[in-house]
Amino acid sequence: MNGNALFILIGIIAALVGFGLAWVVLRRIGDKKIAGAEETAARIVTEAEKDATMKKKEALLEAKEEWYQVKQNFERELQNKRNEIQKIEKKLSEKEIGLEKRADFVEKKEKDIQGRERTLGGREKGIALREQELDKILKLQNEKLEKIAQMTAEQAKSELKENLLSEAKREAAALVKEIKDSAERNAEKEAKEIILAAIYRCAADHVVESTVSVVNLPNEEMKGRIIGREGRNIRSFETATGIDVIVDDTPEAVILSGYDPIRREVAKMSLEKLIKDGRIHPTRIEEIVEKTQKEMDMIVREIGEQACFDVGIQGLHVETIKLLGKLNYRTSYGQNVLQHSKEVAFLCGIMAAELGLDPNLAKRAGLLHDVGKAIDRETEGTHTEIGASFLQRLQEHPVVINAVASHHGDVPQESPYPVLVQAADAISGARPGARREPLEAYIKRLEKLEELADSFKGVSKAFAIQAGREVRVIVECETVDDLEANIMAGDIAKRIEQEMEYPGQIKVTVIRESRATEFAK
Repeated sequence: MNGNALFILIGIIAALVGFGLAWVVLRRIGDKKIAGAEETAARIVTEAEKDATMKKKEALLEAKEEWYQVKQNFERELQNKRNEIQKIEKKLSEKEIGLEKRADFVEKKEKDIQGRERTLGGREKGIALREQELDKILKLQNEKLEKIAQMTAEQAKSELKENLLSEAKREAAALVKEIKDSAERNAEKEAKEIILAAIYRCAADHVVESTVSVVNLPNEEMKGRIIGREGRNIRSFETATGIDVIVDDTPEAVILSGYDPIRREVAKMSLEKLIKDGRIHPTRIEEIVEKTQKEMDMIVREIGEQACFDVGIQGLHVETIKLLGKLNYRTSYGQNVLQHSKEVAFLCGIMAAELGLDPNLAKRAGLLHDVGKAIDRETEGTHTEIGASFLQRLQEHPVVINAVASHHGDVPQESPYPVLVQAADAISGARPGARREPLEAYIKRLEKLEELADSFKGVSKAFAIQAGREVRVIVECETVDDLEANIMAGDIAKRIEQEMEYPGQIKVTVIRESRATEFAK
């Protein structure tokens, strides 16, 4: 027990001694480290101070260099500005010198102008005095002339004006005659060649129709069956078709009469079908007429399409094609209107090609120029107004619309195409045998033509010849001279155009001659 305690005590003492030795050693080591750290720190501080001093010196040098560079740039810019200012001052001084010279020049000009104005003022006064003297001299001379001529100045002026006016009229008439003769020598020849070429190249047959149609019967017994018991069949037929049926003594034939050619054709086709079928009674009549009307609509459209194909026109509206088909059953002075329209279209196309115009547009205008005649019986107005209004609703070409509206001179013609249509219409209608005219209307037209020519002063006698295609006017040679005869021919032609309606054209020939007669005894 005591040995263990001693052992423990010795261990404690040894530990304390070792701890003390360790503490002493560690303290010495720590002091050495502290001393080394202080030396290191001092060295670092010294080096830092040296670096700071060097950097400060470098920064100062850089700042001085930048300042020096800025100073040089500023001085350079300042020098440039000074140079520019010197240049501007030099220019200003030069301008001032120039302005001074100009001012001196203007002063000299003003002085010259003032001198000239004074000179002109003196001259004006002298001229005014001379004018007064000339007026006095002229007045004296006029008074002497009035005494010599025994007429006043106003009377002399009036007589001179009349003489000059008469002379000017004669010179104008001579000039007009010369220009007209020159134009006729050149233009008329070419126009005739174009028109003749168109006529020779376009040959069309003319179909003459009337307001009645004849239906042939197989026998006389058929007339009774058409009339029916107490006339019920014929009354039913007339009610359904709107056409009068005339049953007279004509052998094996009945006559259908009506102003509407479409209805008349429907009635003719229906009656022919009834005769062929043999069953003629009111119910069958209504069935046949209704069926025939539908067939007629198809036929009318096919005829219109064929007309477009014959002429070579495409793109027409369906309603326009139907109206063209209806024109096949319409006549004007006995001339079939559809055939006439096709002929006008051909003539327009040929003449347009000769003149360098569009042949297709010309043919389109020619084909449609009388389209209003297919509906003029149903609407008020002339066929030109109706046709133009109809085509305008269908948005037809403006040139075609103007040609339709103006081919009779009702409205102004806005292009060459209406002129071609008007000429072609006159050519087609003026052909021998193309149209028929009632005898009374023909005689009245000739009489009015002669009366119109007789109404002119100096006319001795007027004669309408060549079926009204020419009027020859004989004038009194003592009253009308050659120039006045030319003027009269133009005036008569204008009056005819304004006051008369006629197909084609009318030639006006004024004849002036003097005869000397003596007898040998």
